[in-house]
Amino acid sequence: MIDLRLLRENLDAVKSAYDRRGGVEGLDQVVELDKRYRDILSEVEGLRAEHNKASKAIGLAAPEDRPAAIAGAKELAERIKSLEPELEAASAEIDKAASYLPNLPHESVPDGLTEAENVVEREHGERAQFDFEPLDHVALGERLRIFDSERAAKTSGSRFVYLMGQGVLLELALVRFTVDFLSGRGFKPVVSPVLVREQAMYGTGFLPAEEHEFYKVERDDLFLIGTSEVALASMHADEILPESDLPVRYAGFSSCFRREAGTYGKETKGLIRVHQFDKVEQFSFTHPDDSWDELAAIRTNQEKILQALEIPYRVLVMCAGDLGSSAAKKVDNEAWLPSASRYLELTSATNATDYQARRLGVRFRSGGSAQLVHTLNGTACAVGRTIVALLENHQRADGSVSIPEALRPYTGFNVLTPP
Repeated sequence: MIDLRLLRENLDAVKSAYDRRGGVEGLDQVVELDKRYRDILSEVEGLRAEHNKASKAIGLAAPEDRPAAIAGAKELAERIKSLEPELEAASAEIDKAASYLPNLPHESVPDGLTEAENVVEREHGERAQFDFEPLDHVALGERLRIFDSERAAKTSGSRFVYLMGQGVLLELALVRFTVDFLSGRGFKPVVSPVLVREQAMYGTGFLPAEEHEFYKVERDDLFLIGTSEVALASMHADEILPESDLPVRYAGFSSCFRREAGTYGKETKGLIRVHQFDKVEQFSFTHPDDSWDELAAIRTNQEKILQALEIPYRVLVMCAGDLGSSAAKKVDNEAWLPSASRYLELTSATNATDYQARRLGVRFRSGGSAQLVHTLNGTACAVGRTIVALLENHQRADGSVSIPEALRPYTGFNVLTPP
């Protein structure tokens, strides 16, 4: 949630920032609701001040004047009591309306309204040159017998997959390699819950705007997470962290669940657009003065992992209109897929500034005051999609796939070979 003081003090700047996102519905309503709330609050606070003065006057009043003083104080108390439900309702109404307002894009975010206007910052690595027709990851995976989409569809429906045999060992190797890498850079490994309360989803900005993307267990009023970011951000909800502890960094591993709403008919086989996948996520709570340096560190980690896995990629900076609700800035790394001569998103890094922290109540103490932290997240390894990139970029003419050298101590084998 954005700081509503910005609306009161610099509404034109907020409108200009939201115009970069393509405009935001409900902004004028929030401004009106905020004014109404503050008008009621001002009236209640004025009556409370009068009531305090009247209460003190009772003790100082002459005996003959005391009944009238008591009656006056009682009347003020009743007026306050009658307004408090109205104040509470106004507060709830503005919170609900303001929850739909996204974060303000950072000044470094490029202009643009659609994904076609995202900016390629640079490319890294040489694309593999094959002297044979490269296969896509579905054909490779089926030939290697490391996953089975057909039987998964029979069991669970489309967009699920059984990962099997050496594919399982490859997944576990990627997870351990990534966790070891991040542990050496100050990120504490965490296996997070995959079921969370509504407040955790709301606090990270996925609700209410993106509710259609997530699975909900109605009976228990819990949501399946689409990323461990949700559970990691909520670890310190309503806490005040010591300033000396910042940054607090976590490497979260979890299964993730997404409906993939609106993508039906696209990539229904294989590992790309599945409803369930595993991921290692970087998450940081930082001092506001350090959050952009932290974003750079998270991005560096992402690129070093891709480079160690010998995956060619490009860096894509999201334009203002393609940012998620909580993001002030978002940068993706996309892997090259030789079979289709296109790029596939592998990792994202986001600075949410104080947007999530304000919703979750995560602060740090500096001197005598408590201030909101900044929160950042960045994919370290989306396992399924990373396997896709490894299969396609390291395939051989005989259908086998070479394992990058950095990963071999974790796999225990150098090549994936068809049985």
